[in-house]
Amino acid sequence: MWRFALLLAVGITMHVSGQTVTGSVVDEDQNLISAVLVFNITNEAKVFTNNKGEFEISAGPNDEIRFIRKGFERSAKSIKNEDLGVWMTIKVTRNTEAIEEVRIVYQPTGDLKKDLPNYGDSKPVAKLKGETAKYIRSKSAPEVLAPKPGEFVQPKVSGIINGKVDDQWDHIDFMEYLISYLGVEFFIENLQLKKTEIQPFIYYIFRNFERREILFRGSASSADISRFINESYLKLEAYQNNLPNNPPNKKNRKP
Repeated sequence: MWRFALLLAVGITMHVSGQTVTGSVVDEDQNLISAVLVFNITNEAKVFTNNKGEFEISAGPNDEIRFIRKGFERSAKSIKNEDLGVWMTIKVTRNTEAIEEVRIVYQPTGDLKKDLPNYGDSKPVAKLKGETAKYIRSKSAPEVLAPKPGEFVQPKVSGIINGKVDDQWDHIDFMEYLISYLGVEFFIENLQLKKTEIQPFIYYIFRNFERREILFRGSASSADISRFINESYLKLEAYQNNLPNNPPNKKNRKP
């Protein structure tokens, strides 16, 4: 009898652990939203919605799932028994700060002192641009920029250009794009980093992040951004514990 009870308990455990919830994420206008981070805070499972806004994640009753994307308010759902095996639709609301304010077109008066404040970037946009520029201009710590053991360093020869020159971006360009696209709040609010840690953290991810095609193209796709976001969450704890993030050593294959 006890053997039967044990097998039944194991079977129930395996069944629960294999449960998933599926659905899609939409905005207020029912537009499907891709690249939304779907995070089960109970079992720490993480996935991103695909280009159709769809997701499937491991979850069971009483699990809490959060939906996070730049420009939208965070949404959360507590999973119930009736949610299992049923396609759910999650609606996320656009952040009011991200919605461009509708204003009456300003009519210039001809007075420079009165007209000047009504042109140019809004204060939030100007502040974000200023912070981004400050991060880009600031010098990285030597230990961040120093080559790692086994890492190739392009030799410098005076008067001669070495290596390929076809890349549209360098690492600074890519870092600036990430900060501009994701926003400073992603690193501070989502990842709980300090402002001074943003640039070193991005370089930390770069150590083991395939980016040759990105630099060559001079652009990052939504898949590239999702890959960076995923790596950020995966490597955050390692970064905070000062663990290395070096690429694996390539061993020579034996003939």
